[in-house]
Amino acid sequence: MLVLAGGVGSRFWPLSTPERPKQLLPLASDRPLIVDTVERARALVPDERLRILAGEHLAAPFRSVLPDLPASSYWIEPRARGTAPVLAWAAWRLARLDPDAVMVSLHSDHLIRPLQSFRESVELAAALARREGLLLSIGARPDRPDTAYGYLEPGGSLGGAGNVVAHLVKAFHEKPDAATAARYVEQGHFWNTGIFVWKAVVLLEEIARHAPEIAEHLPLLDRGDEPFFDAVPVCVIDRAIMERSERVGMVGAAFDWDDVGGWESLSRTRQADADGNVVVGDAHVVDARDNIVYADQGSVVLYGTEGLVVVRAKDTTLVVPRDMAGDLKRLLASLDAREQS
Repeated sequence: MLVLAGGVGSRFWPLSTPERPKQLLPLASDRPLIVDTVERARALVPDERLRILAGEHLAAPFRSVLPDLPASSYWIEPRARGTAPVLAWAAWRLARLDPDAVMVSLHSDHLIRPLQSFRESVELAAALARREGLLLSIGARPDRPDTAYGYLEPGGSLGGAGNVVAHLVKAFHEKPDAATAARYVEQGHFWNTGIFVWKAVVLLEEIARHAPEIAEHLPLLDRGDEPFFDAVPVCVIDRAIMERSERVGMVGAAFDWDDVGGWESLSRTRQADADGNVVVGDAHVVDARDNIVYADQGSVVLYGTEGLVVVRAKDTTLVVPRDMAGDLKRLLASLDAREQS
């Protein structure tokens, strides 16, 4: 069981920073996201089969909130190169430990419930990975068109178990525009949750077939991790493998799923008041509607406002319309340019 936990979470700026990334923040519950994710993983596997993939700078903060997790549970990536290289690296390591190893890859920023239904979906995916030699994604039924997710177009049936269905994937579509997303929902496509299940050796086979930009650097791992991460380009598993491979399947999520990807997601993971305001921390709203307020330190007061995201974190306060809150990367780029001028 692998937990991908190396990201920064820039869409939760200014609360999330490189020194305190979103995995350490209580965004889906009252506990840090990484704690929720590890507890979920522990319901499926013992600690000796759990690995957290992250940079060295995150190991100490993670240990502080997961004090009973052994040091062997951390696989330290020398530098961030995206999900494709880090999963290729993990598959290479696992295949040498056990040629029959099945990998389950989780992200550290998801809201998943109930746990038993999650277990059922993952167990069916693992069984199909062993039997069919497929790259499996867990697919969630959309409840809205959303341009932030990739979509899975289901093909032929792979059977199922109980309430969990499985299909071959006819096509793997990366993040679409709004009109295309609406069409995908109408056509019965699934969201790609980014929860992947496959045999380590099958992933390596598909990398050799479809991702030469990664495969040509894998022999460097015989010399150590650093040479591989120095040479391999930045790329994501969705585009490098899943869009190219003919061996892709999906298992339907029998559980409620949400990607806690940005401030707007708090409207789905936290309870709103009668006027649609979501408030976390010391905040007071008067004659205000449909705002998201997060006060990490100090207090925030809103009066007569509508449709804003307001975040107070240390010495920075962010105020942005809700419909622009998902585009914080452009804002951060402009702030970086100002600091460099």
